[in-house]
Amino acid sequence: MNEHQISTAKVALASAYDATMDFPMIVGTLIAAGFEGYTVDYRRKTCVYYLPNGQNIELPLPLDDVNVESQFVGEAVKAEIREAQNGTPGYTYKEFCRKVKAAGCAGYLVSFSGRRVLYFGRTAETHVEHFPKSIKHP
Repeated sequence: MNEHQISTAKVALASAYDATMDFPMIVGTLIAAGFEGYTVDYRRKTCVYYLPNGQNIELPLPLDDVNVESQFVGEAVKAEIREAQNGTPGYTYKEFCRKVKAAGCAGYLVSFSGRRVLYFGRTAETHVEHFPKSIKHP
């Protein structure tokens, strides 16, 4: 992994939290840098960005006081995804993270080639969300 890729991963994570890039922009930036996807793990408080050759970079998530609830409430997770996709006034990624953890989301896996995000709970319950059409194919 080169310095540009490391910097891109760091910027992508920071930009999600400070609202300087939205999900489609982050995905495009990461694809352009050669990444194939990433995983957010709320229990470990990490985000791992993956290259196709197996190299990866693990970054810490900003700390908050919300734990992952034991029951995965898929409908609540879907509702938060819709808020993000629709650009609901007042939406922030930081608040999205807080709300999906409260809905039992332990993390999610983003696949650029699969054009989807797999959200999962502590009991391995899942919700699969396909990328919006606004995200161009890698």
